[in-house]
Amino acid sequence: MKFQLTQFLKLILLGAFSSFFFKLHLTGEIAKFINPKYILMSQLAGFLFILLFIIQLGRVWEINAQHHCSAGCNGDHDHSHSRFKKVFGYSVIILPLLTGYGIEPATLNSSIAGNKGLLLPQNEGMSQARQDAFNEVVSDREPLDENEPIPNNNYLSDSEYDRKMELLKEEQIEMSEDVFAVYIEEIQTNPQMYNGKKIKIKGFVYKENGLNSNQFIISRFLINHCVADARVVGMVSEYKDAALYTQDTWVELQGTIRTEEYNGVEIPVIQVEEVETISEPDDPYIFPILVKIV
Repeated sequence: MKFQLTQFLKLILLGAFSSFFFKLHLTGEIAKFINPKYILMSQLAGFLFILLFIIQLGRVWEINAQHHCSAGCNGDHDHSHSRFKKVFGYSVIILPLLTGYGIEPATLNSSIAGNKGLLLPQNEGMSQARQDAFNEVVSDREPLDENEPIPNNNYLSDSEYDRKMELLKEEQIEMSEDVFAVYIEEIQTNPQMYNGKKIKIKGFVYKENGLNSNQFIISRFLINHCVADARVVGMVSEYKDAALYTQDTWVELQGTIRTEEYNGVEIPVIQVEEVETISEPDDPYIFPILVKIV
């Protein structure tokens, strides 16, 4: 029996990836990276790594075999290029493991929001283009078999979805996490319909360039698939003491929706009446709705 170092290194890497996947799931940190509807897929990937790990166990020790020398096996050819390719290949695989184990997962914040693009409309054409792109991801009304398991926590039946949308007609709008994105879409698309309505909303403070000193955007990150496609959604809020609230402060506020014109575009603005500082929620992200149509 001969010990195979290369196969052993592959075994270690497969074991490391397997344990990393299960660490993410056992600690719940996986929710900081992907939409919950993909968690089952991620778990299957973890089990696949375990299966590959078990298969690899049998390759670490190899039965000695007689090898016949072929042309060039006298040691006079250069292996440096092959070694470089191996080192480079292992480095590409090891790097994500080092970052995964060595860096604590962090919630997306306003510094990331600034890199995702502007929330405020720059002109009417740009505003419509951004709204169309936003509308594509906020609601996923795909038909689901009634016997299928709920694919994520943001699942609503068709009747429940319609009931939630009817609540927009109430005097006070409650911006719960499950309908946060679709409510924002509706209010921004038809601001005049909600002019004068009361609203209660939770989110983090984001101060985009172009806002007045008494304004901030109460925001959430909307994740369609994973954090790489995260985008900020929210509403401009006006408050006399807005300067007291720094970037990324989580707040719950109550106020009245008013319409204002910004760069020629009518937008909804919350005239804040009450603000309370709150802790960051366990699940800070929001996700598109999956609606079961029966």
